[in-house]
Amino acid sequence: MEWACTTNNNGNVNSYEINISSLTIFNLSDGKYNILNWLALLLKNRVFSTTNPLALEAKKYIINTFSVDTSSADIIIGYRADDSCFSFARDFVNNLISLNQLAIAMFLGDLGQQIVIVSDEAFASIRYTGRQPVDGKIYNSKRMLRDQHARDKYQSVRQNTKASSLDNLYILDILRGEIKNDDTRIQRIVPQ
Repeated sequence: MEWACTTNNNGNVNSYEINISSLTIFNLSDGKYNILNWLALLLKNRVFSTTNPLALEAKKYIINTFSVDTSSADIIIGYRADDSCFSFARDFVNNLISLNQLAIAMFLGDLGQQIVIVSDEAFASIRYTGRQPVDGKIYNSKRMLRDQHARDKYQSVRQNTKASSLDNLYILDILRGEIKNDDTRIQRIVPQ
């Protein structure tokens, strides 16, 4: 409902059902993948301006090294990429936060998961079940409050995590070390 009201204007939330019994679901949250796999997918599919040469190199490296083949997927599940998550990812690519801080930030503000329908078969399995009007004054305020809460928590994570810890990997470390998808330092990054 919050996404339906990005201003104080009223919106609508549509409801659907989907039969997934014959669909292939690609779940980036199931433990087989890491946060850089999600980030590679985000960087490939969203407009993401880079502000410096390091960020440009990081974007290319992440896409080339951590992309996963989703071509057989009907549905993709991953972190919800709203504005605050996008800014957290941008800070990581710009070497402002560590990979661990990014992982923690992705769970701030109770953003949940995003489910993306990507195949014709999945779209054909959707059945519209109705709509619900949404009061923009109520839900835009909730959206803004949740987003601000996530950003405030994020600033606390940025300020209270020891940047000098040897366990913190920054994008510059990943680039210099040519870290790959199977590196144990990436696999053990789990938000606490």
